[in-house]
Amino acid sequence: MKPIWILFFFLTIGSSINAQDKNDATTEIHLLLDAWHEAAAVADLETYFSKLADNAIFIGTDATENWTKKEFRAYATPFFEVGKAWIFKPLQRNIYFSPDGKTAWFDELLDTQMKICRGSGVLIHVNRQWKIAHYVLSMTVPNDKSSEVINLKTTTDDSLMEQLRK
Repeated sequence: MKPIWILFFFLTIGSSINAQDKNDATTEIHLLLDAWHEAAAVADLETYFSKLADNAIFIGTDATENWTKKEFRAYATPFFEVGKAWIFKPLQRNIYFSPDGKTAWFDELLDTQMKICRGSGVLIHVNRQWKIAHYVLSMTVPNDKSSEVINLKTTTDDSLMEQLRK
């Protein structure tokens, strides 16, 4: 009987440690994403790009915006240099983890100059810290306004789709 209690004890301790690790990781990720958005708001280029993994991908709201970290940095640098990057204030955020705890993904609703946007991404745990490996920024469109938005973008999208099909 004693071995069963010992096994139960270690399983309970193990699950408590995992729950604590998950809580700690969740807090770390919230802090990282908040600091990342804050770095853009105050035009701190080095801090902003230090939060991205070396092989990070940033996908913007325009269909042509699919950048490596280097490409995105080249695009963003002029905005940071004049002290006017962008201000994204989190309204809501959800964070999820892989079973091994080394990968996380999230979605967030953001208050931006484009009104409500959605950010989503993947984080990896490397060298004892979380890094953003993939980020997607999307403008949200209320369902009852979809037809109006489709009409606004039809010409541009038709042209791009034609190029992409070639």
